Amino acid sequence: MKMFERSSLAAKAALLLIATFVAAVNHAEDEADPGNSYIETLTVVGEATNATVTSDDIERYQANDLADVFRLTPSISVGGSVGVAQKIYVRGLEDALLNVTVDGAPQTSTLFHHIGRVTIDPELLKEVEVQAGAGEATSGPGAIGGAIRFQTKDAADLLVDDKRFGARLKINEFTNDGTRYSASVYGRLSDNWGFLAAYNDIDRENFEDGDGNEVLGTAADQQMAFVKISGNISDQQRLSISYESRDEEGSFSARPNWIVQPGDTLYTSEAERETIVANYTLELSELVNLEVTGYRTESSFRGGRFDWLSEITTNGFDIRNTSVIENHRFTYGVDYRDDEVDSGYYNPQPEEDHGEEGSVLGIYFQGHSQLTDALLISYGVRYDDYDYEQKILLADYYGDPIPDSGAEQSDSAISVNAGFIYDFNENWSAGLGVAQAVRGKEIGDGFTIDAYLYDSSTAPVVDPGLDLESVTNVEASLEYNNDNFSAKFAIFQSDIDDVIFERLYGNSLYQNIGTVETDGIEVDLAYRWEQLSLFVGFATHDAELDPASGLYANNWGAVDLNGYEFNGLGISRGDTWVVGIDYEASERLQLGLTVTHVNDLDIDTLHQDFEFGWVPNVYRLNKPSYTTVDAFVDWQVTDYLKASLAVTNLFDEEYRDSSSVGDFSAVPGYELVVGPSEAGRDVRLTLSMEI
Repeated sequence: MKMFERSSLAAKAALLLIATFVAAVNHAEDEADPGNSYIETLTVVGEATNATVTSDDIERYQANDLADVFRLTPSISVGGSVGVAQKIYVRGLEDALLNVTVDGAPQTSTLFHHIGRVTIDPELLKEVEVQAGAGEATSGPGAIGGAIRFQTKDAADLLVDDKRFGARLKINEFTNDGTRYSASVYGRLSDNWGFLAAYNDIDRENFEDGDGNEVLGTAADQQMAFVKISGNISDQQRLSISYESRDEEGSFSARPNWIVQPGDTLYTSEAERETIVANYTLELSELVNLEVTGYRTESSFRGGRFDWLSEITTNGFDIRNTSVIENHRFTYGVDYRDDEVDSGYYNPQPEEDHGEEGSVLGIYFQGHSQLTDALLISYGVRYDDYDYEQKILLADYYGDPIPDSGAEQSDSAISVNAGFIYDFNENWSAGLGVAQAVRGKEIGDGFTIDAYLYDSSTAPVVDPGLDLESVTNVEASLEYNNDNFSAKFAIFQSDIDDVIFERLYGNSLYQNIGTVETDGIEVDLAYRWEQLSLFVGFATHDAELDPASGLYANNWGAVDLNGYEFNGLGISRGDTWVVGIDYEASERLQLGLTVTHVNDLDIDTLHQDFEFGWVPNVYRLNKPSYTTVDAFVDWQVTDYLKASLAVTNLFDEEYRDSSSVGDFSAVPGYELVVGPSEAGRDVRLTLSMEI
């Protein structure tokens, strides 16, 4: 199907939704109540295993990367150590399997499989919502592992005490080893409109691990610029337009998520991203609560041994309306996303026909019904239509393109979800949810997109019998809440069938390799007594591949995921505990301590390498246990001056994060396949002045 035909289909779906909206407006015009919002916060099925990170959580430990953002959430981990290489894992599944958005704009695809695909400045964040596992139909396309929603701040979040203008200056010093300078200006352009402009600059040298050894290839310079204008067009309408620009430069190894040995060559590299997002809302009545999001993201990575340039452009929109009818809430809409990747040697520049294109059109409905005071049910359906096209052709022995060898793939499917939450009484509640999601073939890794360009032996690029990925996620939870104590127990099982993987060896580059199975248990406890708060979190999960028939010559059974063999899918991690205590000494002084412990883990790896005769045996990979301690003190010195002290890895633990690539150095020929160590003790001091 041609791209203009897909765009036409998306436009028709959008027009259908708008027509429905107009009809609802005509029906509800007399009921409009200016200034009154009809949308209330509603508990959703599956929420027991979701997570929310607030700006307070982020600021207390002076987060400067993704690992800091999710430091307190045991079911979410970040591996890679080096900022540019960090990857997020939710229940062991890599973020490539999640729908990740910033203010509704998806952060899609992979520029280079040895770096992360999610970049965000923690300083900007108002809140982060993580939906663990496939969930409701509103989660967006391809959310087979769940969704991560980053929400940025605006002027209203920073202005206090009826101020019209303000400014904030920050200086952060990190003893291990860097400096951050940030400045923001915000204010009201009128009674209804506000603006926020921010700029951050981070200069990091190579940090030291817990043993005092310099970790090479970890230095980087980061610059971020952000502008958001937001306000009320009328009593019922609101508009927000934001622009974000990120740039990170450094000298990294050829594979930034692996170690750098002394004497190894480092390669100057640069990662950039620009995102423009427009959000429009109209709250007219109980029947008409319209949300429209439009976005464009351009990202690139240049570097590595071959001075390779990979560029990804994403455009799209999401139009949804929510109607409330008595005890029922219905959200329905259409979303569309178009992705394009181009790559090649930086000099000469990549040609326009060297790459891939992909798009997905989704139409969705999600309902919530409060059937009784005690029983809430949720139900939804989603239709997704995927289209993929390879823009480069296979070449013959002489490098001449082979006609009609470009791969194309089109798939569509319907997914459903259902669940309930039942309140036994004011303290106890239980929930159960079953959710499906699908994902078709999307654009591939920009750095390996030419792996088949000059080698027709890998034809066909896409297996002719390739199926969509489809997941069924089942979750059950039990919760208790009273004034001072809350407890949550959740259990889940998720099976992603027909996983599409970019294999290095085989009859085609992209093929279905089997079923990724994850299951586990999560526990959260929280207690508050006067100024003291105590929390305990625990997460355990298994992430395995049940291989498709014929994938391996030997019958290995279920294979544990690891970050080397299954880069882009997931990783196995030891059981994780997080215990923390916060104390509010006064309105101006807060302090806290957090202890994180990760159990050791042993898994078998290198199955395919063994079958090819590259290693003498399947390798038993050990991931050692470790314990880290973090602390913070926040002191509001005056109304305008704030001092913050945070210490991460207080006792200088030497460790490799369990979600990083493991240590394969004992295997001959694999000496470089080792994930870098994490930073040792880092004392962070921040002075913040607000006027």
